[in-house]
Amino acid sequence: MHRYFRTIGFSEYHNEEEVRHLLDVVQQQNEPRAMIINRSNGDRLWEIRAELGPGLGVILSGYVNHLGQLVRERYMPFFEEMELTSDVYCSIQRHVDNNVFSGLLDDIRVGISLIFRLTNAGEYMQRRQRSQNLNPRGVSLTAFSRDGKILLPIKKDAKMREKARVADQNREKLIEAARHGDESAIEALNNEDMGMYNSLTRRMMKEDIYSIVESCFMPQGIECDIYQIIGDILEISTRRNLLTGEDIWDFLIQTNDLPIHVVTNQIDLQGEPEVGRRFKGTVWIQGKALFEN
Repeated sequence: MHRYFRTIGFSEYHNEEEVRHLLDVVQQQNEPRAMIINRSNGDRLWEIRAELGPGLGVILSGYVNHLGQLVRERYMPFFEEMELTSDVYCSIQRHVDNNVFSGLLDDIRVGISLIFRLTNAGEYMQRRQRSQNLNPRGVSLTAFSRDGKILLPIKKDAKMREKARVADQNREKLIEAARHGDESAIEALNNEDMGMYNSLTRRMMKEDIYSIVESCFMPQGIECDIYQIIGDILEISTRRNLLTGEDIWDFLIQTNDLPIHVVTNQIDLQGEPEVGRRFKGTVWIQGKALFEN
């Protein structure tokens, strides 16, 4: 069973048999709307996006057998917001053992190469089959969490926030210059990192780690699209799974200056969420590549 299936309101489904029965019903109801992808080798693939609430649901996919039946191979939850997360170049790659695709985003605000699961793989394969443009104009990212916690904000006045904003902008410029081989920028970044390390070492002797680390975005474990994040909550809304009646939180958070929607089942969140507080959790990242029509 998909580890983040409960995130979109399926907390009462505990085993594969229960999920399989649910997916059979969903697939049967949505088969007339299936997207069919004809491949050059003769294979016929299909994808169904079954919406089970406002902007949330399940993606089913598989192949068409010789009898014309839709054989299901995979499923995953999805949650979509059409807000643009990043407009930097994104590359898309197919997994070696199946028709699953991941995207790689090199946004300097994050500080790492961000890998996410592509939610519109059917559209991507269809565009490739038709020899259409495969370079996305941007990406809309969503994060799924099963262990979210609400943290208090770090106290900052307007002057401190402006100083931090300018410092972030200067660092982004240095990173961009270092990527192009600027040795002075590389040296400046090394000196800055060393100074930050010394400062943090001193502060950790008498301060809590979460009063020092305002936000973070770093890989978690061996799966390439699982991350540990901390970020400021900018907006809060709720969505309802119309099939189960469960409510889920939708947080727009800003982490490392990157806006991203975080989704979590209300029963899995610890703490009282409010705009201005912070969200911390381990998340699975998925994203929709936005192509030009």
